Amino acid sequence: MSSLARHYLISGRVQGVGFRNYTKKKATQMGVIGWVRNLEDGRVEALVCGDEPALTRLDRYISHGPELAVVESVERCDVDKSVIEVDTFTVEQTGEAPWQQG
Repeated sequence: MSSLARHYLISGRVQGVGFRNYTKKKATQMGVIGWVRNLEDGRVEALVCGDEPALTRLDRYISHGPELAVVESVERCDVDKSVIEVDTFTVEQTGEAPWQQG
């Protein structure tokens, strides 16, 4: 099955509630690789790669978040999978601004 890559920006009460570790756990369980990090503006960002069924499931998990999270919006964008430079799923350091392709 062909893999896809997707970029997420998640807004709401998503920092300080375990969102990054939750995302890493769910992604790892589904064989999805990539990374997740907080942004200085209060959002959470993720860049992931996996097969379509796994990303569809991850979409649902990200849309709800962990128990203490309140997800207000999720921006999703499919991207070129060549941008994924890891072979596992990692929690990265906080970023100043969202990742941009190219």
